[in-house]
Amino acid sequence: MLKPQDIYVLLKLVVNGERPWSYADLAVELGVSPSQVHASVKRALEAQLAVKYYDQIAPQYRNLEEFLVHGLKYVFWAKPGEMTRGFLTAYAAPPLDKMIASRWSSQDPPLVWPDPEGEVRGLALMPLYKKAPKAARQDPEFYELLALVDAIRAGRAREREIAINELRDRLDKYASYSKSQY
Repeated sequence: MLKPQDIYVLLKLVVNGERPWSYADLAVELGVSPSQVHASVKRALEAQLAVKYYDQIAPQYRNLEEFLVHGLKYVFWAKPGEMTRGFLTAYAAPPLDKMIASRWSSQDPPLVWPDPEGEVRGLALMPLYKKAPKAARQDPEFYELLALVDAIRAGRAREREIAINELRDRLDKYASYSKSQY
């Protein structure tokens, strides 16, 4: 069965594109152990969300898109929690913060990943993987994909629709860069 960290690892592979990677390097970038990355990749291959092409493993873009758009919010649902200090996500984070008129107010605060280093107070939303805030600080493109996924998991209908369109555009872009068109 898939785990949330499998999607976390797959999204990093999407951002990495054709760049060569190793389990050890990916583990460092994501803040997980190499064995966790290996297990995630194995589950993604079994679920047909990734494909092995010769010696390379890459996301299977169409299947991944279908899962993110139609299954993610049911399998790895997210529900806003209590007020906390954290790192912006979903509609409050890039790229959606520029596309959606801010709905922040004292009655409707932003969604944040709980993080002691966070600079914003908002409603807690558990990320796909607990190390997401640290990894997102190191890779803005990865951060944006995670925020789009959170908007699908926890956003209102309009936010989900905008996030889905943006996610599809980005996956199409990444897939077009892929030499083998996984």
